[in-house]
Amino acid sequence: MLRYLTAGESHGKALVAILEGMPAGLKLDARLIDKELKRRQQGYGRGKRMEIESDKVEIISGTRKGVTIGSPIAVIIKNKDFKIEKLGSVTCPRPGHADLAGMIKYNTADARDILERSSARETAARVAIGAICRIFLNELKIDIFSHTKYIGDIEADVEDLSLDAIKGKALLSCLNCADKISESLMRESINQAKKKGDTLGGGFEVIGVNIIPGLGSHVHSDRKIDARLSSELMSIQAIKGVEFGIGFLGTQLPGSEFHDEIIVKGKTITRRTNNAGGVEGGITNGEPLRVSCAMKPISTLMNPLASVDMKTGKAKKASTERSDVCALPAASVVAENVAAFVLAQAILEKFGGDSMNEIWKRI
Repeated sequence: MLRYLTAGESHGKALVAILEGMPAGLKLDARLIDKELKRRQQGYGRGKRMEIESDKVEIISGTRKGVTIGSPIAVIIKNKDFKIEKLGSVTCPRPGHADLAGMIKYNTADARDILERSSARETAARVAIGAICRIFLNELKIDIFSHTKYIGDIEADVEDLSLDAIKGKALLSCLNCADKISESLMRESINQAKKKGDTLGGGFEVIGVNIIPGLGSHVHSDRKIDARLSSELMSIQAIKGVEFGIGFLGTQLPGSEFHDEIIVKGKTITRRTNNAGGVEGGITNGEPLRVSCAMKPISTLMNPLASVDMKTGKAKKASTERSDVCALPAASVVAENVAAFVLAQAILEKFGGDSMNEIWKRI
């Protein structure tokens, strides 16, 4: 079974990840992993940390001559901003962050012990894992990309665009947005939020094409592919909602308008629409995977909200940390790679095999 673990703190020595279960015979190019790590660091609205770090992965096990050998793959991403032992205590928890809940859970008056691990910096390790899985998916001609749907109350208009057009336009955007006019308005909104010491959230969509039908299963809750994707995507810091296809909007439609009619094109059975987002009954149906995530505004405000000093018990403004104004484009890159892991895991479960040669024969 494909599985992973990560370790490391935001200002610790490094982030570490171990991926177990990747078949032997897969050629790994660290440059492709570094490319995803760089994408995660980009995007309008990011903070000063991105000017310090330039993430590079080091593969320290699981390969020989650049090819996987079937043993666990371990990777390390060193932090240039390593200073955890020198950082002071944080006693005023930030509303919306893991600070207070973590302080209570782990019986500490110092939120530093919590925020160092709960920081979105941890996602760099998951992107590295997902990037390895993307290399595997690329061998099977499966492509995953994302685009920004909205930031704050500004929505992108992509209704008339093909999936290829959405991908191409989003890749050229500093906000991963396929609508140039909306992107300009989003940038201005981010500028205004920065001036106010505020932050912005929004929504993005992850799209997968050439998805193999039959991934996942209806037979148990932990085998449903949409449930598994939802779980992994919800685990990304600041994600507060996940929906497939047209999602919640579909609840306002009658069944006759929501459900995707089954039709025949030549010798292929397909769908007239894809409102379900490529998943029915917990199983991929061969249509493009379309899953959207809602991201809350970042919890660290430069104009902080009311809080309590846990050391004195007195009212005080929440602590501030170096942070982003809007990290939605970065979160969408994280989500792409998280989705890549889930899809790779489901493919290996369905087709099995300890080597790439076995898998190619079975698919």
